[in-house]
Amino acid sequence: MWKGVFTALATPMDCEALDLPAFERLVAWQVESGVHGLVVAGTTGEAPTLAADERRALLAAAGRIAGGRVPVVMGVGSNSTRTTLEQAAAAADGGADALLVVVPYYNKPTQDGLLRHFTAVLEAATLPVLAYNVPGRTGSDLLPATLAQLVGHPRFAGIKEATGNMERALEVGALLRDGQALLSGDDGTFLALLACGGHGVISVASNVAPREMVALQAAWEGGRPAEALVWARRLAPLCKALFVETNPGPVKAALAMLGRAREGIRSPLAWPSAATRDRLRAVLGGLGLLPAGGVA
Repeated sequence: MWKGVFTALATPMDCEALDLPAFERLVAWQVESGVHGLVVAGTTGEAPTLAADERRALLAAAGRIAGGRVPVVMGVGSNSTRTTLEQAAAAADGGADALLVVVPYYNKPTQDGLLRHFTAVLEAATLPVLAYNVPGRTGSDLLPATLAQLVGHPRFAGIKEATGNMERALEVGALLRDGQALLSGDDGTFLALLACGGHGVISVASNVAPREMVALQAAWEGGRPAEALVWARRLAPLCKALFVETNPGPVKAALAMLGRAREGIRSPLAWPSAATRDRLRAVLGGLGLLPAGGVA
């Protein structure tokens, strides 16, 4: 079962250049903090702007440092089925444990097109496949009726559902087979999705608050819903602040404030505004996450 807190890793950069040593330190900290899995080259990792050699380097580093202690999921989705298949094959060759495949973006395929796309990936893949439905970013919605035609495939492992709609979560969860995961794609709906039968989260917030996100999951799984609610309420300001501008700008700024990455993001994204950074600083301080002596 793919369950728990999976960190959608940011890709540290020095200006616009890949900062692999910082990425390695981030991976090590995440694993030491108890997260249940890692996602490399997802949206938070700026996948659309990563070159093939950068993707290989990131996957190799994550796999080496994780050392089998937690699974490493590789983002391979694109708006081209052919490119997705190529990236899936490269991920398998590079040692990934599973694939995260986003609904194709921008070109707005029909439901038949989505079915054909995901079926092609499932048929060609040698690894478990997690679908990723995020209509707010892709412009297309993987509807339950289409999902129902995919869940019977032996390599379909689950779905990262980021509609933020709990009625949809209930409907999707009812379609999944034993061992298939329903994972939140929105940190703010993490607890709500668990209450709807979900199994975990692919998280942006755990980049900067891994222990806290793991504590929420542990409280829920331990039959302590009131404690899980306390954690959800405590983390809510962080979850909101990380999305006041386009992800991953805010989370990269937060990592810089924690001293875990330099200031760097790849164009066309821009470094967050002063107002956003002030808000992040206040939230991180309120959670007691800022290093002693403060930040720049």
